[in-house]
Amino acid sequence: MRLIMRKILFGITGLTLGGAERVLVDIANKLSENDNCEITIFTLYGKGELEKQLSKKVKLKSIYKVKYKDLSKKQKILISLKILLNKKSLYKKYVKGDYDVEVAFLEGPITRLFSVKNKKVEKIAWVHNDISQVFGNGVKAKLKKHIDRKVYSKYRKIVFVSRDNLKKFQETYKDLRDEYLEPIDKYVIYNYIDAENVLKKAEEQIEIKYDNNNCNFLEVARLVPQKAIDRIIKVHKKLIENGLKHNFYVIGDGPERGHLAELIEKYNVSETFHLLGKKENPYPYIKNADYFCLLSEFEGYGMVIEEAKILGKPILITDTAAREAVEKYDNAEVLENSEDGIYKGLRKVILQWQKKSNNAKSTDSEIKYDNSDIIAKIEKLLNIEK
Repeated sequence: MRLIMRKILFGITGLTLGGAERVLVDIANKLSENDNCEITIFTLYGKGELEKQLSKKVKLKSIYKVKYKDLSKKQKILISLKILLNKKSLYKKYVKGDYDVEVAFLEGPITRLFSVKNKKVEKIAWVHNDISQVFGNGVKAKLKKHIDRKVYSKYRKIVFVSRDNLKKFQETYKDLRDEYLEPIDKYVIYNYIDAENVLKKAEEQIEIKYDNNNCNFLEVARLVPQKAIDRIIKVHKKLIENGLKHNFYVIGDGPERGHLAELIEKYNVSETFHLLGKKENPYPYIKNADYFCLLSEFEGYGMVIEEAKILGKPILITDTAAREAVEKYDNAEVLENSEDGIYKGLRKVILQWQKKSNNAKSTDSEIKYDNSDIIAKIEKLLNIEK
């Protein structure tokens, strides 16, 4: 029997160093191993660091051959308006092709662009975040939510990376129907990660040397308000003042970096709180830290938690949708999502570490990591034959 070739187009803002971006690269590479499908990734902006990690079987195309961060403020505004107001012409010129399925893999601009009507293509949206909070709470955010209600009605299927994301979406867009007034199919599919690749890359050398005399915490996050790194800096200062010595490292970059650097100087903790910047390979840093943290104000799921689980690290997270990621992981603790809750949680861990009763370096998790079922779910969603 002759199998049918499926042509799949995934869309994302850019393949820069981010959680959803890493997940998409791993999904695309894995799906490309199946001879019954052809995978293409479409980006608004090019030159992303993760582009070079794509399999040769995965096709790549972009509108703008430049990173978003390298654009001027004026260019960013003009492009955003163009995508919002002229999405039909952009879609026809850059996106439309001989595809069976178009997947908008990230909320925001790409989801709006891919929502342009095309009867020949199945439309799927992928939501990685708490849709009730991702755009903030101002007038601009309310406008985006109003626009996106119509945008999401153009999709036949919507995928969420956590049960909590699905719940928040349904609360935000109550009784959302497609353009034919039919209920939209909704799915929860957790993030897929290439575990073998993580373990292999974790063996590489790191550029810093952790302090073996004190507890070392590491967080991997984009430096944006959602991640609440400023809150962690305040907690860190308070712990140091109370004699609880430790080091906190953050891998990542973003618009908050300047503000966070100023806070570190203001609180005089530059010797113990470290902004390491972007790292194409964060895995050896995770492997060699004592604890992996994700202390965000809100999360979609927290893909980096899966990476920490693969490496068997003790994990500390705040109470967000990310708690789903550690439900079956014994070596994790969920902290109250507040400055005081984080303080109490870190204080407890530091005291345990100092007593050597819970030395993280010798307490790797025994969990066997297996996420093969996730790819099976994605293949079924996309109607890809095995």
